[in-house]
Amino acid sequence: AYPSPLNYNHFPKSLCTSPNEVVCHGIPDQRILLDGDILNLDISIYHGGYHADLNETYYVGDRARADPDSVRVVETARECLDLAIKLVKPGCPIRDFGKVIEKHANSRNCSVVATWGGHGINTEFHPPPWIPHYGKNKAVGVCKPGMTFTIEPILTLGKPREIYWPDDWTNVTVDGKRTAQFEHTLLVTETGVEVLTARLDDSPGGPIPIPAADHGTGV
Repeated sequence: AYPSPLNYNHFPKSLCTSPNEVVCHGIPDQRILLDGDILNLDISIYHGGYHADLNETYYVGDRARADPDSVRVVETARECLDLAIKLVKPGCPIRDFGKVIEKHANSRNCSVVATWGGHGINTEFHPPPWIPHYGKNKAVGVCKPGMTFTIEPILTLGKPREIYWPDDWTNVTVDGKRTAQFEHTLLVTETGVEVLTARLDDSPGGPIPIPAADHGTGV
């Protein structure tokens, strides 16, 4: 296997590491993680002629798992992905994924970062279709058996406005609010969907409960 991101459009590393306010495409560096951080790992590989792509946001230490806002954005992003995956089947309009994602995100007082979306994936890394994660989108097409694509919503606790660092890759929130993202590579089957990057029983991380008082009432 070969890391798909390495040298892809001149990306310098083999994976993306996006802590806290980093929306996506963070470049691994010497930054020391602290108890209380959250960290997204975005890992893609090329193997046997095909690409696969997944990411997950992790809690760093007990302080992160005890921070209501961090838990809210992380677990809501996880749930948004799960809700969208449940829609995947032949005939499902691609535009419908964004509707369920944004509705659930807003119900938890989170915002969808609309700049970034899912994408087709197969022998190419980022072919069509584009998969928007916001409600009022104009995506065309429906799911068909044999299609492979990613769904990968990014949520933030603040306003969904971003800027780039000087490295031209690292994308961060303007207001410094935390973000979380989850992603799977999906195959549309004759009757539904297969998650090609599904978690294993011994995979690290996993969901934790959101405190009831911190579910939010919408943005």
